[in-house]
Amino acid sequence: MNPELTMVAKTLSGLEGVLANELKALGAADAKPFNRVVAFTGDRRLLYKVNLCCRTAIRILVRVSKFNVADERQLYDEIREVDWSQYLDARGTLAIDPVVTNSTFKHSLFVAQKAKDAIADQFREASGVRPSVNLEDPDLRLNLHINQNIASLYLDSSGDSLHKRGYRAQTNIAPINELLAAGIIQLSGWDRASPFMDGMCGSGTFLIEAALLAQNIAPGVYRRQFGFERWKDYDAALYRAVFQEAEALERRDAACEIVGSDKDAQAVRFARQNVKNAGLEKSIRVDCKAFEEQTPPPGPGVLVMNPPYGERMAVEQINAFHRMIGETLQKKYSGWKVRIISGYPGAAEGIGLRPAKQRTFFNGAIECKLLEYRIPR
Repeated sequence: MNPELTMVAKTLSGLEGVLANELKALGAADAKPFNRVVAFTGDRRLLYKVNLCCRTAIRILVRVSKFNVADERQLYDEIREVDWSQYLDARGTLAIDPVVTNSTFKHSLFVAQKAKDAIADQFREASGVRPSVNLEDPDLRLNLHINQNIASLYLDSSGDSLHKRGYRAQTNIAPINELLAAGIIQLSGWDRASPFMDGMCGSGTFLIEAALLAQNIAPGVYRRQFGFERWKDYDAALYRAVFQEAEALERRDAACEIVGSDKDAQAVRFARQNVKNAGLEKSIRVDCKAFEEQTPPPGPGVLVMNPPYGERMAVEQINAFHRMIGETLQKKYSGWKVRIISGYPGAAEGIGLRPAKQRTFFNGAIECKLLEYRIPR
């Protein structure tokens, strides 16, 4: 039996379209983007595949119940109606992540407590034993979403957020989120053959995500475990087959030049270590050079950067710094596509070039602008 599952992939605001295209390419023909999520259906094979291969998903949720809810009694009764023995052993551990919006329920922690009570009481009545709560590393993680009077209960198949690829052991200050980096690269229109460069590479995330994309390496291959591997219905043979199929599609000999540089020697050490962790030393070069001193590879190509800002740079330096970026782009990057993501509100004005487009993203809690340029020849 491999029943059809109703699923939701969560992502960052602004990446819904990119994620929907990824899901369709992986086999989710009905992927539909909404605010910060993409809804789709598929079987267990697809569930395993999207966890392993999606570059811009935060986590993949599987819906187990959807119901109207008017009060706490109804919430308790509906959740207790689910046969939780399908998903969890009586002595197992669980965690519930609640999201409540536009609802008569005002406190998300109260909602999570009622849900936990319903599940625990079902087990205790059946066996005299109840599961315990483990917020950090549970056997089963649930998402409970209540919007107005409609509740949706999901199994979290991913476990840790999917942006935690597993290759990044070292980071500099305010590193770019891995899935945001992957999304920006895909939005850049990079053809995976022309040169790719990050002139302020920090811990190397843009470089590694570009190499993974160019070589069609699934971002999940570095992870220790997914949440679904602890489920009672986990099919190890099926996941092994999905993993092997993904490996067979890799193109480790993909010929494109991927170059990073940073003037901070420690950042360069971090980047080189992370590149090594990802097994991509032969595919990525990292130089210890300031952006304005670096000679780009023969292009044109794509340049992506996350320049330092705010707490990472003294205020008196920031205007001259951004002016230098604009001057260097005009001098050395004729014909290149450039994407600069910055949390500094005056970045576009300081760079002095008119961006073709601006998008807003959040890198963690920091609101950032993605500035898109096409440097004229």
